[in-house]
Amino acid sequence: MKNIALTLIFATLILGCKPPEVYDEDTLNKALTNAEFAHESFKRSVEFTHAWLQKTDPQSGLIPSNLDAKSNLWDPANAAADNYPFMVLTAYLLDQELFKGPLLDMLHQEKKLTSRVNVLPDVYSFSKKDFEEYPLNMGHVIFGASEYIKDGLIPLNEWIGPSPWQDRMMELLDELHLYIEDFDALEQYFERASSVEEINGEMLQTLSRVFWMTGDSKYLDWALKIADNYLIDNDLSQIEYLKLRDHGCEIIGGLSELYLTLHHLDHPKKGEYQTPLYRLLDRILVYGRNADGLFYNAINLKTQKVIDDRIADTWGYTLNAYYTVWMADQKEEYLQAVKAPFKNLNQKYRSYSWEPNGRTGPLGSHDGYADAIESGINLYNREKDPDLSSWIESEIKVMFGMQQPDGIIEGWHGDGNFARTALMFGLWKTLGAHVLPWKESLKLGAISTEKGNCFVLSSSKDWQGKLIFDQMRHKSILNLPVDYPRINQFPEWFTLDPSRVYRITSSDNTINGSYSGKKLLEGIDLNLSAGAILKLMIE
Repeated sequence: MKNIALTLIFATLILGCKPPEVYDEDTLNKALTNAEFAHESFKRSVEFTHAWLQKTDPQSGLIPSNLDAKSNLWDPANAAADNYPFMVLTAYLLDQELFKGPLLDMLHQEKKLTSRVNVLPDVYSFSKKDFEEYPLNMGHVIFGASEYIKDGLIPLNEWIGPSPWQDRMMELLDELHLYIEDFDALEQYFERASSVEEINGEMLQTLSRVFWMTGDSKYLDWALKIADNYLIDNDLSQIEYLKLRDHGCEIIGGLSELYLTLHHLDHPKKGEYQTPLYRLLDRILVYGRNADGLFYNAINLKTQKVIDDRIADTWGYTLNAYYTVWMADQKEEYLQAVKAPFKNLNQKYRSYSWEPNGRTGPLGSHDGYADAIESGINLYNREKDPDLSSWIESEIKVMFGMQQPDGIIEGWHGDGNFARTALMFGLWKTLGAHVLPWKESLKLGAISTEKGNCFVLSSSKDWQGKLIFDQMRHKSILNLPVDYPRINQFPEWFTLDPSRVYRITSSDNTINGSYSGKKLLEGIDLNLSAGAILKLMIE
């Protein structure tokens, strides 16, 4: 790798490119290392996608929820919410033919076969060629739709934007709105209160984001109705069972997202919510964390007791809420709470068994790793802590090692979370850039420096295509006032402003010059010969 870096520096001198200090050896080596990280992330995501497509039910054209006891079922809360969307995102970034063909066809089949309450889906049986459950259980339908929207379609929408999947998201949400009164009586459908908190938390997150995206006040009004129940009519800080791991933590994130929305709207409800929300967050910090700043699985806030003292893999999901409220109010204790675990993670939580009852050996399930690593990536995007970066890079290797040779990870719907986090990690290492068409023979890596953003491409075969940079998706797609941390968000690293001008210097002098952000968002046409290495600096 050192020789490659020196060769590139020499090439820039011969070709008369940027002064050699821009292409220093350390920067090149880091970009090349990131290219290796990204390549493995993308390759594994593609292998996962193709492996699960092999499991498609031939009659329905749908993937099963699991490959064991539920191999006969398609479930909106599992197959649709957790697995399918990240097959779609993988294909969008890395295999456009698959994206526009089989995976789009699967969406059409899903709508055709599984819609039960108008457009709302229900569990479908491949053997029965009918719905699995009779009579209709409206609670299960609501749960499945809320999971599908928030866990699957929202992350897809935040990257792809207007698409058939955005249309699916909106039709499901608008249909759920017709049953808004059922959300006041969810307890009749579920034995565990945490399921109710999960659904309402998912809806708060969805409604806050869709309100900004559409500007339609009906979504904000619905969110306020839910929040009033938890912060005004009842006191969530006195709840007897609060699950801080997936999925109970959804309510914490949802309340924080709505709170930030009200802050930017200068809405009077923010003042009403501030004291009870602070009380909830403060009590969680006192009674819900261990000495390393990580959260327990479940606590009783009324008795101030820990119910489940295992450490939640979704620690960052909860810390997203603290960071979001800090963004609104600059409450310093919340920022410090976010930073508290970083050093401890690096020193004490390497190869940690986040979900010990998994299927991949003594380290437990890959799903625990996926959520824990996502937690770190999303917060590192805001707080560039070297301990956190080192921990993420260490643990992604552990997660990668849990994938089986055929591309399947554990054979259940949680396999999609492996691809979600792998893509998230890979896009960090390319600063959000990707290439079309992606080929396994091509590698792309990037790193930000004080002098600009450095991108390195190499290919073992001739390649022709486009290098596509990321956009400010929180603005261009969601119309958010600020890019706050969100559960299952794909963070923004280097994004282009269409109204600005950027200067590009390439190691082969082929594309040197100034470009508008609008032009660059369309992609840069590139040609690479087999064995070539191309370096770009964008300022």
